[in-house]
Amino acid sequence: MMMRAIRRELQKNWALYLLVLIPLAVLIVFRYIPIYGVQIAFKNYQPARGIEGSDWVGLKYVAKFVTGYLFERIVGNTLRISMYSLATFPLSLMLALMLNHLASARYRRLIQMVSYAPYFLSTVVMVSLTLQFMDANSGLFNAFLGLMGVPPVNYMAKPEYFYSIYIWTGVWQGVGYSSIIYIAALAGVSPELHEAAIVDGATILQRIWHVDIPGVLPTFSILLVLRCGSIMNVDFERIYLMQNNLNSQVSEVISTYVYKQGLQSAIPQYS
Repeated sequence: MMMRAIRRELQKNWALYLLVLIPLAVLIVFRYIPIYGVQIAFKNYQPARGIEGSDWVGLKYVAKFVTGYLFERIVGNTLRISMYSLATFPLSLMLALMLNHLASARYRRLIQMVSYAPYFLSTVVMVSLTLQFMDANSGLFNAFLGLMGVPPVNYMAKPEYFYSIYIWTGVWQGVGYSSIIYIAALAGVSPELHEAAIVDGATILQRIWHVDIPGVLPTFSILLVLRCGSIMNVDFERIYLMQNNLNSQVSEVISTYVYKQGLQSAIPQYS
């Protein structure tokens, strides 16, 4: 009986299951199958011998990293960047709330287009633009500050500015696209609640605080929990491209350190 019911369900909704099958296949191929290679971290991996033929060394390389003199700095940089990034998490919700209450549909579409566009730039292009803007000689940022009498500064060579440059360029690139899910959630808030609030004399800020925010709070909470789950992950490609010898003391994070030690050192340490 059960098999017959399953067969009937598949025949009835085969198109929906096919749509689910595509992202599921991507998830398996790019997330689960590579897990097999994680075991090289616990082996003295030799490419000629392969994963199975390499000797098992347990936590040798983990202990080597933890007891290394760079451990505290690298983990500290990773946490500081992640926490700084987490502090900007509500900005996409704020943008969605502002767009939701913008009276002019034309300006709303214009702002959405301008804020979404940077997301579709590749990381290489985005970092290249950032480096051009921050250039001490010809950068637009220094040129603008020069109008107010501020002397040019090579900001990418100043460690104290790296965190802010990294985080706020990420906000510029992603805040518009991230706001889409909140705009969709706000569309589900009952208009009757806003009408009742207007009748009671509520201002826009009061309506946002008492109507909109409670309506999107479940969505915000779920996304925040998911974001906290990746607190030790940073955008490797972007931070690696923005890194240089002058700011490496604050820009070296776990992913860039592992990449350099594992693949770029004179004797690659794959494990």
